[in-house]
Amino acid sequence: MMLGAQWSGCAHGQHDRYEELQSALREEEQSSTTQTEEPVVFSGNGPLERESLVRAVLARNPNLEAARQAWRAALAQHPQARSLEDTRASYTLAPLSVRSDEVRFGQVVRLEQRFPTPGKLRFAGQVALAEAEAEQANYEAVRLTLALMASSLFDEYYRVTRLLALNEEHRQLIEDIRASAMVQYEAGRVSQQDPLQAEVELAHIIHQRVVLQSQRDVVVAQINGLLHQRPDLPLPAPPPRTQPPPMDIEASESLQREAIESRPELRAAQSEQRAADSTVSLAKRSYSPEIGLMGEYNSMWAETEHQWMTGVSLNLPLQIRARKGAVNEAEARAQQAAAELSAVRDDVRVEVDQARRRMLEARHVVRLYQERLIPAARAQIDAAEFGYETGRNSFQALIDAERSLRTLEIQYEDALADLGQRAAELDRARGILTGVSAEGGYDEHP
Repeated sequence: MMLGAQWSGCAHGQHDRYEELQSALREEEQSSTTQTEEPVVFSGNGPLERESLVRAVLARNPNLEAARQAWRAALAQHPQARSLEDTRASYTLAPLSVRSDEVRFGQVVRLEQRFPTPGKLRFAGQVALAEAEAEQANYEAVRLTLALMASSLFDEYYRVTRLLALNEEHRQLIEDIRASAMVQYEAGRVSQQDPLQAEVELAHIIHQRVVLQSQRDVVVAQINGLLHQRPDLPLPAPPPRTQPPPMDIEASESLQREAIESRPELRAAQSEQRAADSTVSLAKRSYSPEIGLMGEYNSMWAETEHQWMTGVSLNLPLQIRARKGAVNEAEARAQQAAAELSAVRDDVRVEVDQARRRMLEARHVVRLYQERLIPAARAQIDAAEFGYETGRNSFQALIDAERSLRTLEIQYEDALADLGQRAAELDRARGILTGVSAEGGYDEHP
């Protein structure tokens, strides 16, 4: 009775977990968008926001659908693993008795049902359930990776758009400098070299614009690829400015503990270890015989009492070497899974620590540009322009000041984009869906 109660409890627990996984899968399927080549329509006529892009990618990207179907396929293994073999039926007859007037019609009807060793179906169900849980965790990992890719491409899209705007600002600045040089030249205070040098610098800026437009087209194609639509489709412009990620960062140990609890890769490795452990128990059950029950009707016996037969069959587990090999293989796989789990845990800790350090570095670089480099470069060009107009500075000093400011502003936009990408990578390392405020990740809105 105790064995029966224990088996019933295990079966009931497996069924509950199976239903939980089924419910979670249905929720994910309902939240997904049917795969279509139709372009995504972002709400409103405003700029493209980070969260809108991330959510659209998660709803449309076929890689996530592939991971979802892998989860669904793994979950479908559970009822198969828990089921008995089909009942075997056989029918035989004595053909010479079909038209005979001397003997009765001879036929045999036989039914047989095989039953596995007690506990075998339970462990097989545990293996299937653990593998389904691993696929669920893999699906969650794909979501995190796609969110990171979408968020990083958003930062790159914003960066290139800002650089195009800066390019236009500096084109206008060089136009003004060239006009000032022409005034000085016409007044006879400088040579023709100054306006010609301004013209050369203007040509460099125009060339940079062509390069930036090409970079923007590449980023747009990559974003459209994530959105499962044609690469040449236009996208809304990003906002004029984005809110930088929070500058406060928790200690590395705290972030590592959070990642250990949240990372789906760890849950997948833990599920794989549970599956491997159950496989060991399943392999050990092969030492016990499997029983079959059969019933038979044979019309060729004269007495009715002999026509109906029941019986029992079982296999003889005599191939000990084969069974021992299966157990040894399963135990080795279990030890492999345990070692891989430890390796994944170590990798997670290292990833979190590295992502945090890169975030700190990116934050330092942004502050350096904001507080020192950009203000100094702007003051330098103001002084150089005033000095040139008053005859105290050469035209080369003015051009150098403009070039220095342009370079620093480009580097500042690069640093801002890098900071956003490092924040998204830290979210990914922590196991947080980045760019989506409801998930607690990096949200660009203050």
